[in-house]
Amino acid sequence: MNFWRASLSRRLSVVFAVLLLVCSGVSAWLQVRASGRHEQEVTQRLSLGLAAHIAGDTALMQGGGLNADAVHGLFDKLMAVNPSVEVYLLGADGAIQAQAAPPGHIRRERVDLAPVRRLLAGAPLPILGDDPRGDGTPKVFSAAPLKVDGRDAGYVYVVLSGEDREALSANLSVDSVLRTTLWSMALVVLLGLLAGLAAFYWITRPLHQLTDAMRGFDAGNAAALEQPLAVPSAHATGEVATLAHAFAQLTQRIAEQWRELTAQDQQRRELFANISHDLRTPLTSLHGYLETLQMKADTLTPDERRRYLDIALGQSRKVGRLAQELFELARLEYGVVKPDKESFALADLVQDVFQKFELAAEARRQRLVADIASGLPVVTADLGMIERVLTNLLDNAIRHTPAGGEIVVTLRQGKEGVRVEVSDTGPGIPSELQPVIFTRPAFATSGSRNGGLGLMIVRRILQLHDSDIRLIPRQGKGAVFAFQLD
Repeated sequence: MNFWRASLSRRLSVVFAVLLLVCSGVSAWLQVRASGRHEQEVTQRLSLGLAAHIAGDTALMQGGGLNADAVHGLFDKLMAVNPSVEVYLLGADGAIQAQAAPPGHIRRERVDLAPVRRLLAGAPLPILGDDPRGDGTPKVFSAAPLKVDGRDAGYVYVVLSGEDREALSANLSVDSVLRTTLWSMALVVLLGLLAGLAAFYWITRPLHQLTDAMRGFDAGNAAALEQPLAVPSAHATGEVATLAHAFAQLTQRIAEQWRELTAQDQQRRELFANISHDLRTPLTSLHGYLETLQMKADTLTPDERRRYLDIALGQSRKVGRLAQELFELARLEYGVVKPDKESFALADLVQDVFQKFELAAEARRQRLVADIASGLPVVTADLGMIERVLTNLLDNAIRHTPAGGEIVVTLRQGKEGVRVEVSDTGPGIPSELQPVIFTRPAFATSGSRNGGLGLMIVRRILQLHDSDIRLIPRQGKGAVFAFQLD
């Protein structure tokens, strides 16, 4: 298994296991070493006066010198009573003068006196010195100066951990101490590893959930966007919880954007279909009348020719108006047009727009009514754009209000500006078109009111002014459109 391709929890487990083994090994080594030094200090401290006691034995002296027989006899008795010690007599230069080792066991003829002097000076224990029988490993010892007739004759040097004790200790360590240490270390490693794996599982569990969710997105599963992501509670803390909450918020935003894109795509399809429908009708009519004029040019009377041309011209105007509205809506949607705001009186603008529609309203025997409250504040907006808003709404109302009807523009003081309402006495907006009247052109059955590009343009202009338009249901009225300007 490639380590770097493994999951995060597995890599953490491997790293934790390695670190745990290393730490356990180092800890065991330090513990054994500290235990050994402690044992050395205890042994040396308990036997610190042993060499002085030996040096005070007068039987060792004879005629101003050492009694060799007495020395060997004493050394043999001491080593028989305590096999763990080895006793030596050293000269003033550290050379071994007397000892009781079997032949061939002495490997060193001289002992370094520096540790001896530090011991006699009271340096901190344990102090390790040379072992004449050993392999070079320093040992704890006891030492005392030896005096003959009041003068220094050398030192009594006692190795407290002799050859026999080392051999026995090595066997016992292999048989018991080492086994106990290894079992203890194995138990600690096992328990630590189990605890670490359990901790890693609970720590990385949210990461596994995030990974599964991201794999769903990577697989192109759009349905995964609609499913709520399981995240820690809102009160959870830590980097993993923070990442989970951030990812959940990200998925929610992506889901919302996905729904908006889907809705926009659907609206775009419907827009193309509706515009094609709206263009096909006048173009078909225009083509039919022009073809008739061409085919019957010699048989038509002047009045018939004039009537056909008037109809064709009217259809051409419809196509031109639709093309102009499409162009204007595209400029508004893509941010080509920006509002150039200025302060003006909205009541004066309403009167100016009324003058543009007086003849059209009279021809239909309709009444234009301006219901304007007094003391209205000025508004700050793009004068040309707001004029287009009022023009589209009035044109829409006049075209869908029957003869003898009434179109009313109401201006009132709003919470933060002027509230505008445009109402008529026409058939109103069909219920199936009301949810989409401002978002896409829609066409109802014959005899009902339609929603075209004009209302989409109105809504987009008002959005550029941080406002919006609403359709208000009102008893006794056809359609009531309301918006507010600051």
